[in-house]
Amino acid sequence: MDELVQEGIEEKKYIKGQLLRMIYQNEAEHFSIAKIKVQDTTEDFKEKEVVIKGYFSALQEQTTYYFYGTFEKHVKFGLQYTVHAYKTFIPSTKDGLISYLSSELFYGIGKKTAKKVVNHLGESAISKILNQPDCLDDIPGLKKETKQQLVKSLQENQGFENVVVHLAKYSIGLKMAQKIYKVYQDSALEVLEEDPYQYVFEIEGFGFQTADEIAKQKGLSVSHPNRIGAGCVFVLQKTIQDGHVFLPIDECVHQVLNLLNARQELTESSILEILESLNQEKQLILKEGRVYLPSLYYAEDGFSSRLKKILQNEVDEKTSLAELMKIIGVIEEEETLSYGKEQFNAINKAIDSKVLILTGGPGTGKTTVIKGILKAYGAIHSLSLDPNDYKNKTEFPFILTAPTGRAAKRLSESTQLPAVTIHRLLGWNGNEFDKDEHEQLQGKYIIVDEFSMVDIWLANHLFKAIPDDMQVLLVGDEDQLPSVGPGQVLSDLLSSELIPSVTLNEVYRQKEGSKIIQLAHDIKNNNCTPNSLSKDKDFSFISCSESQMIGCITQIVNRAYEKGIDLNDIQVLAPMYRSQTGITMINKELQLLINPKTKRRREVKVHDVIYRVGDRVIQLVNQPEDGVYNGDIGEIVAIFRENENTENEEQIVISFDEREVVYVRKEYDNFMHAYCISIHKSQGSEFPIVILPVVSSYHRMLRKNLLYTAITRSKESLIICGETNAFFRGIQTIDTNNRFTSLKEHLQEKLEKEDMEELTPYDFM
Repeated sequence: MDELVQEGIEEKKYIKGQLLRMIYQNEAEHFSIAKIKVQDTTEDFKEKEVVIKGYFSALQEQTTYYFYGTFEKHVKFGLQYTVHAYKTFIPSTKDGLISYLSSELFYGIGKKTAKKVVNHLGESAISKILNQPDCLDDIPGLKKETKQQLVKSLQENQGFENVVVHLAKYSIGLKMAQKIYKVYQDSALEVLEEDPYQYVFEIEGFGFQTADEIAKQKGLSVSHPNRIGAGCVFVLQKTIQDGHVFLPIDECVHQVLNLLNARQELTESSILEILESLNQEKQLILKEGRVYLPSLYYAEDGFSSRLKKILQNEVDEKTSLAELMKIIGVIEEEETLSYGKEQFNAINKAIDSKVLILTGGPGTGKTTVIKGILKAYGAIHSLSLDPNDYKNKTEFPFILTAPTGRAAKRLSESTQLPAVTIHRLLGWNGNEFDKDEHEQLQGKYIIVDEFSMVDIWLANHLFKAIPDDMQVLLVGDEDQLPSVGPGQVLSDLLSSELIPSVTLNEVYRQKEGSKIIQLAHDIKNNNCTPNSLSKDKDFSFISCSESQMIGCITQIVNRAYEKGIDLNDIQVLAPMYRSQTGITMINKELQLLINPKTKRRREVKVHDVIYRVGDRVIQLVNQPEDGVYNGDIGEIVAIFRENENTENEEQIVISFDEREVVYVRKEYDNFMHAYCISIHKSQGSEFPIVILPVVSSYHRMLRKNLLYTAITRSKESLIICGETNAFFRGIQTIDTNNRFTSLKEHLQEKLEKEDMEELTPYDFM
């Protein structure tokens, strides 16, 4: 049996082989794909060659490796071996060792030198050199430079592989091992042995629980300073899920004490001491009684600094009111519309402001104003709004973007101009953005829609990439749900009152008889009464109890079907997944109604869920390589059995707006049924018909901004079904999950300070 297995280094199945050729390398990620010649294997595999992939650096030719992993069938490229760990094969015979040491792995070591080393040190030459490099001093005729090069090469080649194998014992994968080795090199295992909590501070994504488990095995004290410090970092990382940018210091101490569960050994003062120490080392930031992760503190600080810089560069030439009125008159004739006073004011301000925030509820004409701004700006600066009039795409002066694919698609459809997601605009490659302060965007005017969904990290990255001379329009509705990520950027910008803004209040669609718009504004303005729920041509409130809810929803959908309504136009929105009227149960019942089991309709069971051809599904994660993103809704168009494709693997094919994406079984968790989706997932989207269940069992989630967001998703018809008491309790409940953010203070410090500096004594006379 293989000597590595005999030594007990790795008992998992392996493939032993040599490199034939490197197929692909991503140096930044250390991700590689290679074809190897199989010399030996304990896997059930008979072929002489295999493609391997994983997080490893370039392999050397004529060098034998052990690869530990699992076989997977790629949709396009067939059977591949995913490597979880690997190690260079070190021969145990003298001849093998001489060949190994004289290989390309060891620059400057020829066969003659290798023979001299092996003859003198024997078959355990490698371990002797690694454990005691001075042993080379006893070999006559070996130059000092050769000794140093040999030791260095051995340490480099053996170091990472030893780290990978050792970390695998703690279920730490190859990708994380790459990160760890990149930071610590050969001292990685030494750090792990002495203080695993150090990984939490310095390795992104290394969890506190993993470090804590390893530390317990090593016998580290529960009051170890680094355990406390790692606990502080973990608590702050966890609060990001609640949208916080910082924690008040007292709250942070309280949560750390609960996490570490060692109140006899720890006190508040001992934690405060560690926090102060971490602040000195810049691993956390303490300021004015607040505790920040550095990335979040600098995101707020960086965003406000960029905003200040852009605002300092004033618009070159202001457009006179007379000239603008003339241009607007022409646009009104072309579009056969008439702008209201608020809308004209918004266009005027957007043309003359470096940065403007445009807000307003549904039906106030935000889209009409955006189109007016684009046309007016184009007319003033003699710029075409047709991208085809420009030789280069980069010459097109207008940038339209939004945080999600569906929101970008809506923006593009409403303006008839190209629009992309912010991530795509900035060139996100899964690791970093291509566009930043060093390589900024090209253009003259950028419009960012659905800005309430943008968190402080993304806002900071976006504004880094916006050049000083570009004008910016931020569009959003502050009464909708805040971003999923940390911060409440739109809300903080508005409450600071330091950025020019226009709020559209006049409702135009309400004049056309839209009860949906009226209800949304009644909720927004706290004017909702039982009369607001009276039936109208585009609105119904159907009273029913929780036990009747599923039957009520299925009856509504069934009647719509009988009337010939396209069921793809109907979207059920709910706030919770688990309950007898939650998203999971509603999806199950609607599937039975809309897409029932038949002999001719293929299906596949995944966990407790059955997927069938014809099912509506929603994407749950970004897959930029396939052109689908979190929140995209599609339809299952095919299910293939293992024996029906060249990959010999079960597949589900989903069509997203005519783009077909193939999923294999391990990717089935990337989507779920979408007959009913969460209100959070619906943000940035609109649907012709919305059914909104509201019952008391949702009480934990029922909040004014959540219900307002759900109602404003409907374009043509809204049906609320449930309990009126639960609905009114919900719209009267303000979201008490106030986010800890300090962007407003950053803005005040930078922008108000500048205003004070510009004052002279004469301003006070």
